[in-house]
Amino acid sequence: MTTPAPTRALPLLATGVTLVLWASAFVAIRHLGHTIGPGALSLGRLAVATLALGVMLAVHRRRRGGALRWPQRADWPLVVLCGVAWFGVYNVALNAAERRIDAGTTALVIQVGPLLVALLAVVFLHERLHRWMIAGIVLGFAGVALIAQGSADARHLDTIGVALAVVAALMYAIGVLSQKPLLARVGPLELTFCATAVGTVFCLPWLGELIGLIRAGEAGGMAWVVYLGVFPTAVAFTTWAYALSHTDAGKQAMTTFLVPAITTALAWLLLDEIPPPLAFLGGALAILGVLLTRVRVRPQTRPPVPRPHADAR
Repeated sequence: MTTPAPTRALPLLATGVTLVLWASAFVAIRHLGHTIGPGALSLGRLAVATLALGVMLAVHRRRRGGALRWPQRADWPLVVLCGVAWFGVYNVALNAAERRIDAGTTALVIQVGPLLVALLAVVFLHERLHRWMIAGIVLGFAGVALIAQGSADARHLDTIGVALAVVAALMYAIGVLSQKPLLARVGPLELTFCATAVGTVFCLPWLGELIGLIRAGEAGGMAWVVYLGVFPTAVAFTTWAYALSHTDAGKQAMTTFLVPAITTALAWLLLDEIPPPLAFLGGALAILGVLLTRVRVRPQTRPPVPRPHADAR
């Protein structure tokens, strides 16, 4: 039986929503980078996301009559790993990195994460790394490198900032690899809520700083924090989990090669930042690379071994 077309289209639509919202997060973090500290920004974003996901769960439960798929006791070590790594450490490291290095360099280093996912998924999740996947990885990373080269300023390269971006890339890979096996048993919305709550707890040491910012009446900054919590976190991570549950981790991770290109386009439209010429070529290569990773390869089948005819007695 073939899958209906709308069902096949939903994971692609969910991926598109995720990429656009994640790209918008880079613009928002860049805007807030020097007014709100990395830890306080992460805590505010995750606290808002946890609240929003709680509301989404309540609505989802009413519609489905209480049929929710929560993590079981044996699942919680991976849930905690995903929450601490991807929602906690990743956010703090990324926010800190963008205070030190430009967005282009940050985007380039972060894309080490999808490469790690693709390679480690072969080892830990037994996924297949076919030739089209390898070609897509090479082209996609080359495209991101061109975008970064066009926007980076080598005079302001900060080794600590690069190291923080590397930490964020590693946490991204750990998050995706720990999330993928859970999605076979846990609902995408339920898993995102639990991981976000774990990330919020991880960021509680910055509660005092966040309260101070709220008391100072930073209305504009807090509005951006709410946006980051609701859309690039609550909505985007749920749509990501849904899409990831319908495909391989390595293949899905490769789609994030498009985030720098989308970020550049959004900065052009919203911030009047004219992208350099290399960004257009890099964006085209990133798109081509992602398309190559989506090529379906039929599994190789061995020809049947002919059976000898039974001899007459």
